[in-house]
Amino acid sequence: MPAMSSDVEQPATARTSGRGAATRSALLKAARDVFVSKGFAEAGVTDVVARADASVGSLYHHFSGKADLYLTLFEEWQARQAQRTKQAARAARGEGESDPMRVFIRAARAYLDGCIEERELAALFLRGDGPPGFELVMRARLRKWAERNAALFEDEGALVVVLTGALAAAVSEVVLSDDPGLAEDVLAIIGQIRPAASSGGG
Repeated sequence: MPAMSSDVEQPATARTSGRGAATRSALLKAARDVFVSKGFAEAGVTDVVARADASVGSLYHHFSGKADLYLTLFEEWQARQAQRTKQAARAARGEGESDPMRVFIRAARAYLDGCIEERELAALFLRGDGPPGFELVMRARLRKWAERNAALFEDEGALVVVLTGALAAAVSEVVLSDDPGLAEDVLAIIGQIRPAASSGGG
């Protein structure tokens, strides 16, 4: 039996998948840069592959086209945002917080922080310059968000509508504003909203 080398060569499939992942990542980064600088409508597939130093064929191997690149960027950004908000809510509960509004505010702050941290990408999705039908994707995402909030607030229907709508509108303003304190001001105001049944207490 031949001696095993410590420098074992990876199988061709592993090398290919590694190269494929790197190409996909480069294409997404290039698409992000091109969409941010030129806008979705003005950007072309050739712009993306040139910036990624890739071929048109490799782009179509990983994505169905320009709209698929945009939607993939959006879904990956949303996944990061969901992770941020879940971690914040979990941390708040782990510290003994039981007030749903305070948990919501912690999660909302994490979401807004993520928007500010990735401001160019967030602005790209909020500008309204996306592929046809993207507004339906955004609306569906807002409905899912409202459903999660309904679970948090035990189906306080009107409160969920107000909170979700208020924060969705505030996200646009925060992302497109140069005022660094706007996010905290928004959260302070939203934090004062209470269900009608408890507003007269205290």
